[in-house]
Amino acid sequence: MTKKKKIKINDIIKTAYKETKRSSLLVYLILRILVIICMILQIIHGDLNNALLCLLSLVLLMAPMFIQNKFAITLPDGLEISIYLFIFAAEILGEINNFYGIIPFWDSILHTINGFLAAAIGFSLVDLLNRNSSKFNLSPFYLCIVAFCFSMTIGVLWEFYEYGSDRIFHFDMQKDTIVTSISSVAINPDKKNKVLTYNNIDKTVLYNKENEPILTISNGYLDLGLIDTMGDLFVNFIGALVFSVFGYITLKNHSKKSIIDSFVPQKGKRKIPESVSNQIAEFKKEHQKVKVKESKYESTN
Repeated sequence: MTKKKKIKINDIIKTAYKETKRSSLLVYLILRILVIICMILQIIHGDLNNALLCLLSLVLLMAPMFIQNKFAITLPDGLEISIYLFIFAAEILGEINNFYGIIPFWDSILHTINGFLAAAIGFSLVDLLNRNSSKFNLSPFYLCIVAFCFSMTIGVLWEFYEYGSDRIFHFDMQKDTIVTSISSVAINPDKKNKVLTYNNIDKTVLYNKENEPILTISNGYLDLGLIDTMGDLFVNFIGALVFSVFGYITLKNHSKKSIIDSFVPQKGKRKIPESVSNQIAEFKKEHQKVKVKESKYESTN
């Protein structure tokens, strides 16, 4: 009897989750299946690094569910689905399938989305504090400034991570850019603080210490990650600014329903539908009756 009851309560819990998170659960299951298929293919091809990246993606896909249960907060479907798609787009499509190299501006698109989502998280952290404390009464403008600064800080920390990975582990997370002109005081032969500019660079030849050519870079000069980093921070700025503007308009006009609500986490677990609550209440009554019967049976014996 107890085993059957456990099975029943598990079914009720699954039903509750399906009822409240149908869209996000569907996206999660589809992406999880795709990641598992990708991992199997990488193992077959003998690429263990990409297989481990797929495993990491599976762990990251479980993060939204873990956060909601651990910290008793509710992620709106819009935010949760965006996180799932962002992880899949960055790790599986971007890294493993080389969308960063195949599709122009793929990296910029993801950094823009990251700026938007990070601003939503920063906004919700301060907004929850503002709503649940009698000591704080922050203005909409201040809330949006904090959300914007939070997003930009996340963007800067990510660029620190990329730079550190490139320097320490010799990765290439800060993608290099071919440029046809340079302006610098470092190339001034007189060592003066005067900028020299060279335009229309056709190629760059690299030499080793023995003055032997080791590499020729065609069509210009290789910029080592600076343009990529500044571009990432700029599009992060745009994403954060867009959310902050929408957030300010929503708070200023006291809008009850807004697109911002689809991306701002709320305090407390997601409400269980009444139909599922009734099933849980019924289960508890039946379970209590079983306990009473078992206790009476044990006392008679």
